[in-house]
Amino acid sequence: MLYDKDIREPLFEYFDGTLGKVRIVEEKKIGSARADVMLVTDSCIIGVEIKSDADTYARLDKQVKEYNRCFDKNYVVVGSKHANHVEEHVPEWWGIITVEENNAKPDFYLLREPKLNPRNHYEFFRKRQLAFLWRPELFHILVRFGFPKYAYKSKKFVQDYIYEHIEEDALKAEITYELFERDYSKTIEEIEEYKKAKAEKVAGKVKKARKSRKPRK
Repeated sequence: MLYDKDIREPLFEYFDGTLGKVRIVEEKKIGSARADVMLVTDSCIIGVEIKSDADTYARLDKQVKEYNRCFDKNYVVVGSKHANHVEEHVPEWWGIITVEENNAKPDFYLLREPKLNPRNHYEFFRKRQLAFLWRPELFHILVRFGFPKYAYKSKKFVQDYIYEHIEEDALKAEITYELFERDYSKTIEEIEEYKKAKAEKVAGKVKKARKSRKPRK
């Protein structure tokens, strides 16, 4: 029997070979669920749900709803135990990959190619994908388009501003570019610098407000 841990690394090699340039992100939080894998290509953000032979379909309905709200395309990867019935549990536009044990190694078979998600309602969908980006990445987009940085506005304000001022195709390219180019160590450092600067600004305002208060008589 193949378990999730047996499938992952060989599956990543499979996607490297079939999708070409791809960035792989594991355990991505999406709404009230978590995607096993998020694949980022130059033009597409793809969700991958893994159901090994040790798994059941118990949570799949809820997971499918969240995947459909976030990803341009989706795959379900299933063990041989689920292969005969998986089509009954996912939408017809989902891709299906089956995995079997062959000489003690996973062997992948593409049962169905994924199609573009027809539930891609632009306003809701792109905002969900914008939420994948970290604050410094949103700043990068603002700078490239010559917009103000809005350094001390909320992240939601910045997301909404970008959504409202960049047309759909350009915005999609910006999102995939930032996800693909993400440098985790550098971006975390930028986030810490932002938090420190914001805290210092708030402390400065508090100090100024205290000095401006008139002493009681």
